[in-house]
Amino acid sequence: MSIRTILASTAAVALSFGAASHAFALTELQWWHAMSGANNEAVEQISKEFNASQNDYKIVPVFKGSYPETLNAGIAAFRAKQAPAILQVFDAGSGVMMGAEGAIMPAAEVLEQGGYKFDKSEYLPGIVAYYSKPDGTMLSFPYNSSSPILYYNKDMFKKAGLDPENPPKTWPDVFEAAKKIKASGASSCGFTSTWLTWIQTENFAAWNNLSYGSNENGLGGTDVTLAFNSPLFVQHFQAIADLAKDGTFRYGGRTSEAKQLFTSGECGIMTESSGGLGDIVKSGMNYGIGQLPYYEGEGRPQNTIPGGASLWVFAGKSGAEYKGIAEFFHFLSQTKIQARLHQVSGYMPVTMAAYEETKTSGFYDRNPGRQTPILQMMGKAPTENSKGVRLPNLPQVRDIMNEEFEAMLAGKQDAKTALDKAVERGNAAIKQAVSQ
Repeated sequence: MSIRTILASTAAVALSFGAASHAFALTELQWWHAMSGANNEAVEQISKEFNASQNDYKIVPVFKGSYPETLNAGIAAFRAKQAPAILQVFDAGSGVMMGAEGAIMPAAEVLEQGGYKFDKSEYLPGIVAYYSKPDGTMLSFPYNSSSPILYYNKDMFKKAGLDPENPPKTWPDVFEAAKKIKASGASSCGFTSTWLTWIQTENFAAWNNLSYGSNENGLGGTDVTLAFNSPLFVQHFQAIADLAKDGTFRYGGRTSEAKQLFTSGECGIMTESSGGLGDIVKSGMNYGIGQLPYYEGEGRPQNTIPGGASLWVFAGKSGAEYKGIAEFFHFLSQTKIQARLHQVSGYMPVTMAAYEETKTSGFYDRNPGRQTPILQMMGKAPTENSKGVRLPNLPQVRDIMNEEFEAMLAGKQDAKTALDKAVERGNAAIKQAVSQ
């Protein structure tokens, strides 16, 4: 073998080894999430774009089921010392994560460790406040924040003799419109709602400036006494229960299942997260958007509270992993990325710059109703009733409420009984959680 051949062979081996070393040096970061349908497509796309933007880190998105299932999977993985780098946790799980001292690394610290200055003034105030400690430290990165809004089928409105350009603004108007839709034969179901807990209790309380519970609904302390069995709640849920008797209201499930009832054309009106927009657009239906309905009264409507989810970082990761997570969060914060995610998904932009860019681009003029969730949340300074809901075991309390709502909708109890039992059982569950 000639010297030239040996040198060439050695160089090839060296190049191969160098390429392999670079490949093995790539820091992999698992991102467990609960996004399905059109929103899963957005997760996959944003991960590919980040991975293509640099050569040191690889985001690996992993779908873990519904929001509650993803939270439970993350907790189990942490206990088994196999936690992902990033876990998407829905709003109801925030109190659970905040109470897990030593289990998480605050997002603000992750960004600062990665060399980026965290400035909360760059983010939408209502969103960043919900995911922060009282001292202002942002604990998680708000990836997909949403606000509940009203969607309606314009074709069904026309058939029922309703104005397709004038969605109902109050709950009594919604209930009357639902009856007309069913009576006209436009649909067998007039009205449905996803997330009865988040939309019809938590946001219902904030939007109507009613107390959900003591201690500022849990934001002022973990010792909370629930209050969502007051008269207006009872009136509201009894109206829904009455509509359910003949199918004018149809129950879809505890989380977002009812969206299928709307996109399939079974129901003419739906209250749902602004983040449900992607699947509604994909359905091809002739839809309209309205603000979340309310009951008329002094100071109403007030402001809605954020839903959706944020990204939490587990403690115990390596310096390289934290650097990669910081790079990913910085990537997500870019104005062009945030503006696009907001415009495509219906979720709210995380940063003020993305919101301003969307406004100046004329997007809201071209897409009526798309600014509604932001205006609902930012329209008024929050009161003690409308800052949000934060319980040490909110997912458990929601399960209790859902059990009582389901019994009510099945005709086994009236609204007052359902709400009284939910409050009693919820209070007991909170006390038990706080004492542990």
